[in-house]
Amino acid sequence: MLSTFRPALLSSLAALALVGLGLAAPTSAAATSKTTFVAPNGSDRAAGTISAPLQTVQEAVKRLHGGGTVDVRGGRYYQKVDLTGATGVTIEAYRHEHVILDGSRFKPADGRSAMVNIAGSSHVTLSGLEITDYRSSELDAMPIGIYVHGADDHIRISGNHVHDLGNDNQTLGSFDINAHGIAVYGDNASHSISDLTISKNTVDHLSLGASESVVVNGNVDGWSISGNDIHDNNNIGIDAIGYEPTLSGKYRYTDLNRARNGVISDNTVSYIRSQGNPAYYEDGVWCNCADGIYVDGATHIAIRNNVVTGNDIGIEVAAENARGSADHVDVRSNTINNSLYVGIATGGYCDGASDCGDVKTGQSHDNQFVGNTLRNNNKLNDGSPEVLIQFYAYDNVFENNTITATNDAGALLGTVERADADKVSGHNVSDKNTFAVSGTSDVSFGWLGKTYSSFKAYQKATGQDLHSTLSGVKTGS
Repeated sequence: MLSTFRPALLSSLAALALVGLGLAAPTSAAATSKTTFVAPNGSDRAAGTISAPLQTVQEAVKRLHGGGTVDVRGGRYYQKVDLTGATGVTIEAYRHEHVILDGSRFKPADGRSAMVNIAGSSHVTLSGLEITDYRSSELDAMPIGIYVHGADDHIRISGNHVHDLGNDNQTLGSFDINAHGIAVYGDNASHSISDLTISKNTVDHLSLGASESVVVNGNVDGWSISGNDIHDNNNIGIDAIGYEPTLSGKYRYTDLNRARNGVISDNTVSYIRSQGNPAYYEDGVWCNCADGIYVDGATHIAIRNNVVTGNDIGIEVAAENARGSADHVDVRSNTINNSLYVGIATGGYCDGASDCGDVKTGQSHDNQFVGNTLRNNNKLNDGSPEVLIQFYAYDNVFENNTITATNDAGALLGTVERADADKVSGHNVSDKNTFAVSGTSDVSFGWLGKTYSSFKAYQKATGQDLHSTLSGVKTGS
């Protein structure tokens, strides 16, 4: 199954990624010839020329009836921008001048609200803007820097800096605290968000509660998140989501409600940690559970050439909804190091047993983890492994990875108790990997609920990694 999907998927997604990195032009782009200028000292009664600029970006957009470009001169603007129904509109910093959209004078409304709102739009580009200080402490508010939703296509979000915004509510253990840096919600069942590129943005120092720095959620089909620098946020760095109530009713558990056919490539994702995030405080402790890159119920995604460092979890492929799965995800050629907990995780994190309470999560299947480099993950040194395979995981492949454990347990590949009893897990393959330990003579490998303290015992019992190598331990291990 994997061998049939992968080449066609990766070739088509590679073309999309080139567009996202500015190496190819989008097709059927709307013609744009008119340019309107905005400056802090302008007037909305002016002509909108470079010598007589407007004062607000919104007035400039209004004047571009047939599409065009808004060139924004450097300065601080206490303004929101609404691009509902826009076609062929580009908003950009004029000649790379420093343009700041400052949200400090706004009170975010209940629900999702944004400094830049893009809805029902086509051929829209947002480039070179700094967006900051849009904050709330209200549980019902969800502040967002850039928000794309509805029926949209050919959307480019490139070279922006979204930082220091979010939800500052301090209710411990509340998942009602939410905010986003850049959020894309495909909430229209009849029209997916398509040909979306999020590239070369910096997204940092966000207060996110239970939400994500950069997210594609629901009916988003054909997208690229590439070349971004995402760091120092208190929850997930990049997330592709399915099965949430973005689409509801008869569409909730269909492929329409899954982010799909996407590329996450060449990003740097660092220091994404939930320590101190009130949403992740339970029973007197903080959860170290923020992923650098997370696939939660999405499908047909290529995750490649990312540098993922210093996060709680490096890359995770799973499904939080018990009726969902994360599948046909190709995690390839990424560098993952210095995670507090684990480098790579896949599968459900609870098997529905009594000690899980009411929590039960979905499946992970038909995914590939190939050619990744992992080292010095599990900085907590609690014995957790570089790679963790949890519940409901099947038909996944782990090959040609270079994995070095530095914790005291020498934990390279890990499992969870009862993983062999969930009646789903199995038929995973691990082989042709290069394993090593550093700073310890111990080693451990886990597979389907059992842990082995020597490489040979693991190979013999499981039949896995027969063509893999292990170095750094004494002879006989």
